[in-house]
Amino acid sequence: MGMFRVETRLGGIMSTRRFQTIGLVGRFEDPQVIEPVTSLLGMLREDGREVLVGMPADAVPPTLSQAARVEEQALAGRCDLVIAVGGDGTMLYAVRLVAGHDVPLIGINRGRLGFLTDISPDEMASHLPAILAGRYLAEPRRLLEAEIVRADGTRAGPMVALNDVVLTKHMTGRMLDVITWIDGRYLNTHGGDGLIIATATGSTAYALSCGGPIIQPNVDALVLAPICPHTLSDRPLVLPATSRIETSVEPRFDVRAQVICDGWTLGDLEPGDRLHVRAAASPITLLHPENHDFYEILRSKLHWGRDNRWRRG
Repeated sequence: MGMFRVETRLGGIMSTRRFQTIGLVGRFEDPQVIEPVTSLLGMLREDGREVLVGMPADAVPPTLSQAARVEEQALAGRCDLVIAVGGDGTMLYAVRLVAGHDVPLIGINRGRLGFLTDISPDEMASHLPAILAGRYLAEPRRLLEAEIVRADGTRAGPMVALNDVVLTKHMTGRMLDVITWIDGRYLNTHGGDGLIIATATGSTAYALSCGGPIIQPNVDALVLAPICPHTLSDRPLVLPATSRIETSVEPRFDVRAQVICDGWTLGDLEPGDRLHVRAAASPITLLHPENHDFYEILRSKLHWGRDNRWRRG
């Protein structure tokens, strides 16, 4: 096909996309990943696309020799589209690469649960040509931006997160007291193991295991979920996505806290420091097949509607 323009109508707005240069992200040393990546490379090259991989030169497998190597941090600036092959962790890493760039993401699932990577390797041959031809669902996803303002005025961050920003205990069995403000107004002091600030996307991640609600991705909301709260009435709270959230920790003997964004550590939060969390300036865009169904994914991943009463271990 070569280079071409794609015109799709998204929310009543005509959007023009050109997917000539495509970046691949994944743990290429993993045999379960390199197999579909090799097939994907052949498919894209046969279709006339330029393919880039972001990785060190000495880590490029021979099967990817036809792809050009670029530094990972420069990948999004060189691509029209990024395809992440792996689990949701790989997808979250790819999000960090494309944040701040108008580059959409596609996820090929080689992990286990896969709420973000929703195309299986068996479906690549049918779904990817359709997406590259402009038949897809484009879904903007809210990002969070977290920053630690230290007592001495220095700062750590900002760092973005697609799923969640987590304030948690750091190498201690003692309880944290987390003070929380919403838009400058005091909310509560949460006693427990920490606090999760999750997007609608992240509502099916860590926040879900803490009793938080499942929020449909196109609902512009945040979830504030205490981790193992000391008080049972301290329940998850749904907030507008535009909320500005600040937290600090009360001084307690031998208690340390840390801030983690989508699995990456932003830094320690000491008494007197403030964690600021707000919506990032720009969302990222996920591309899905035309038949993408969020409810079907929930049924499949969470095993809804399956009768387990007669199963034996």
